[in-house]
Amino acid sequence: MLPRRILTIGLDGFESSLAEEMISEGELPELARLRRQGASMRLDHGAAQRTGLAWEHVASGLSPEDATRWAAVNFDPNSYQAWQEGTRLRPFTEGLKNIRSVVFDAPYFDLLRTKNVQGVVNWGAHDPGVASAGVPNGLLQEFIERFGEYPAKDYLYAIPWPCPKQCQAMGQSLTSAVDLRSEASLWLLRERLPDWDFAMVVVSEPHSAIEGLWHGVDSSHPLHSIPSSRCAGDGLRNVYRAVDRMVGRHRETFPDATLLVVSMGGMGGNQSDAASMLLLAELLHRESFGSAKLQERHDWSTATDGLAMLSADENWHQSLKELLPTTPSFHSRLSRTLPARGIRFLKSNLGRIRSGMHQRQSQPEPHRGPVVLQMDWMPLVRYQQHWPRMEAFALPSFYDGRIRINLRGRERLGKVRADRYWDTCERISQMLRECRDPRTRLPAVREIEYPGRGRDPVRMGPTESDLVIVWNGPLALQHPRLGQIGPVPYRRTGGHTGRFGVAWMEGPDLVPGDYGVRSSFDIVPTLVSLLGQQSSLPLSGHSLLPMLSQGPGT
Repeated sequence: MLPRRILTIGLDGFESSLAEEMISEGELPELARLRRQGASMRLDHGAAQRTGLAWEHVASGLSPEDATRWAAVNFDPNSYQAWQEGTRLRPFTEGLKNIRSVVFDAPYFDLLRTKNVQGVVNWGAHDPGVASAGVPNGLLQEFIERFGEYPAKDYLYAIPWPCPKQCQAMGQSLTSAVDLRSEASLWLLRERLPDWDFAMVVVSEPHSAIEGLWHGVDSSHPLHSIPSSRCAGDGLRNVYRAVDRMVGRHRETFPDATLLVVSMGGMGGNQSDAASMLLLAELLHRESFGSAKLQERHDWSTATDGLAMLSADENWHQSLKELLPTTPSFHSRLSRTLPARGIRFLKSNLGRIRSGMHQRQSQPEPHRGPVVLQMDWMPLVRYQQHWPRMEAFALPSFYDGRIRINLRGRERLGKVRADRYWDTCERISQMLRECRDPRTRLPAVREIEYPGRGRDPVRMGPTESDLVIVWNGPLALQHPRLGQIGPVPYRRTGGHTGRFGVAWMEGPDLVPGDYGVRSSFDIVPTLVSLLGQQSSLPLSGHSLLPMLSQGPGT
């Protein structure tokens, strides 16, 4: 088999069940054709899906186990500080020889950690994981002068469900952004950097759209009947139609390339924001101190069917933080609690902390560290001042609940002896299993995972937690001893709860057909094989090329 050039279109936060529904209705002709004429498979990302680092797994080719990174949130056991951190990993392209690569807006793909890769990153990526950059020097500025700043920046992380007009505006803005992304990536690959063997273009808009607008397409969602639902559903479907157009244009423009359209994991209703970002922290606070920190809001506590609502002009984050007593600011706490090593680290990254991941840089910095973001926007961080005095506390999380045991020999002010570690884990787990969702009367917790089982918990890394809680989507917790916490409103209506990602592939050496369920970590090794390469860097997963060359069932 002679290697051909490879064009990969990554669909960030894409839910294939919605695509299948629209394909059956004749609304996505390009994806329908690709599914019918190419090789297709569902992708199982496993528990790694809940790390929120799907595109770091693509960029690096490594699983959480192999990368020893389980979340984007880092915790320092000396200072009891937590922050969000971008990637430190080299892209998998660094292990390839003589392969010319172009990358556009692939999250967590650090152009400055690899050679022979050109392109633009963090133009309009959702959770970019890297600072904005362009290679060669000057390309980022040239790109922005030609296409402008990302036009849907206000809707990357929007929470529009309380307002029909905002849902409509989000759908329109993201749809237009997909069309502009298509124009920009075609210019980059066809005109500006046409000499490539491997190209990767990632489309972020499905991620933003599903998190903000999912209630409009999911008839089982508790918010499906509110006034904004119709606009939300129309907007999300329009984003999918724009993605379909983009895939078609790229296929027609580069007929000589093997085409891969890939989504690492599925999406669905949000099951975690309220519980992981607030309720869990309040539960552990009550268990530790015997008193409530979260104040009650009357219109939420008396809401019909226990479904707390926001008005059209309310901000979720601010509304919840107003119900929590204020704490010292992030920077004032540094002078009291952070050891010298931590102070040096945060001072060296202060510019990136203040400006965030969407800072622009016209010239690459050859030795910069990872992007760092503070997390003071999350209500849970209001509990951070109490962590040193607690036996267990909730870490900031974008997905499932994460609990850290305040362990002696690991945390600087540890309270739990090593011989009490598992007893403490079990006691907290039992407390969580006793929690019910007062709206549904069902258990609030679906599953509890113990990452430290079979290991020395003292050696747990900065992105790990001692317990991981998979929720059943509660907006309130009812505990027989600690009372009721909440309800609070939904934040995002969509989340990372879909069962499978998807891969559609088309090329002359790939036998069409349905290849069933495969590991999401097999995608990068397959790309490497399609390029006729063997990576000099370790990769997780295995190449599917031998199977794809022979057909399904081999």
